[in-house]
Amino acid sequence: MRAHKGDHLVQHGRVVGQHDQVSEVVEVIGEEGSPPYRVRFEDGHEAIMSPGPDCQVQHHEDEPK
Repeated sequence: MRAHKGDHLVQHGRVVGQHDQVSEVVEVIGEEGSPPYRVRFEDGHEAIMSPGPDCQVQHHEDEPK
């Protein structure tokens, strides 16, 4: 998994009825775009994440304008 500052990290819900969580990558701590990432959630909360198999990166340049 590779991400850059400004990309979105989508963590898919693991149980029925749980919504996806979307966060913005604000810092790449790993080397060459590798995890861990410092992310900011929509409510302003920040965390350091090492995404698992339930996560997907939406690259900034791939998002609809």
